[in-house]
Amino acid sequence: MVKKTTKKKSAGAAVSETPSGKKKKKSETKDTSKKKVVMGILAGERVITESSDEAREFYNQSRFGTISEGKVELSLLEGLYLMEKSRLVIKSEAGRKVVFETYVKKARKVEPNFWIRYIVFRDMRNRGYIIKTALKFGADFRVYDRGVKPGEDHARWIIYPVNEGSTLTWHEFSAKNRVAHSTKKKLLMGIVDAENDVTYYEIRWMRP
Repeated sequence: MVKKTTKKKSAGAAVSETPSGKKKKKSETKDTSKKKVVMGILAGERVITESSDEAREFYNQSRFGTISEGKVELSLLEGLYLMEKSRLVIKSEAGRKVVFETYVKKARKVEPNFWIRYIVFRDMRNRGYIIKTALKFGADFRVYDRGVKPGEDHARWIIYPVNEGSTLTWHEFSAKNRVAHSTKKKLLMGIVDAENDVTYYEIRWMRP
């Protein structure tokens, strides 16, 4: 059975466009201004933050990255998300500030499907879910219910981000279902359209 969720605009548009056209509420702007911006270094396939309490709060509060020697190691997806939220300033190893477009260009060299995956990652984070990679399950992401952190309970879904213009064979589709079923998780397909909106389809096994 395929269950379609209600379509919701993602927070950002294309790389060349402003991430959000909506005005922030006064309370939101006020809260953001109180938070100290953390510094990070783009190092290959990771972003490594400074060693500070503010940086470690990324992990402690919302489980961004992993903590290593007092610093937080973020994935490229997590680094870009925090940059968009004005919580993180990223520099190159040479000390030059990395802007949004340059960051995405570098990330795409590492991972050609980066932008589609990022749109789904950002949308789920904006909805209040903790989303982490799920490579050991053979999927892109695992997603925890709202209010649940990794280690407290199992993930609820595994998600496969897909460009609406791409195709899947029945064999590939069936394989994704088997992965979800074997890990006792629900399967979501996150379909990203040309406007960077995401529509989710939940797929379940049924026995007639």
